[in-house]
Amino acid sequence: MRSKYASIRRNTTACLLLGMIAAAGCLSGTLPSRTLQGANAIQVPVERYDLIWERAVAVLNNYHFIIARESKLEGMIETQYRAGANLLEPWHHDSVGYGNRLESTLQSIRRRVVVTFQNTADNMLIVSVRVDKEIEDVPGLAANYEGGATFRDSNPLQRDLDQVIGQTGPSRWLSRGTDPALEVELLSQIRHAVLR
Repeated sequence: MRSKYASIRRNTTACLLLGMIAAAGCLSGTLPSRTLQGANAIQVPVERYDLIWERAVAVLNNYHFIIARESKLEGMIETQYRAGANLLEPWHHDSVGYGNRLESTLQSIRRRVVVTFQNTADNMLIVSVRVDKEIEDVPGLAANYEGGATFRDSNPLQRDLDQVIGQTGPSRWLSRGTDPALEVELLSQIRHAVLR
């Protein structure tokens, strides 16, 4: 009796797996876009320009990026820098994967997205996504400690109200290159506009 149910379960699992593979194959044959050599660019028909543009803006808003500059004449959407989501912020999706979330938890990371649209000679549009990633470099010591904002009892007549001391200098941001995991994630979300 037990082997009968195990056999049915294996057959059902195999049928579901084959069905998903067949559905994925059918979907991939009908896509009007092509992925280029780089993982951060796709090629779509130029008549879908407005649809792709609107989808790119919507995806960036869904990932909580604030758009700094947007120009259809230049074919570019550029966002402001955004602090990377850490392990305690699962509702933010800009840190893709456990490694990126752990890095953003232990160190200040920020990202900026640039989406470009370029026309080609064969009436196609190349949509590419670049995510710049930077890490914070704090020069000197950050003199923030729990007792730094308290007044001393030994000097009751001194009225210096500037007791809170911040870091010794402004932060610098060092480039960490690009974030390919987020580039692929954003591009796949933008690409869904072509599938409709």
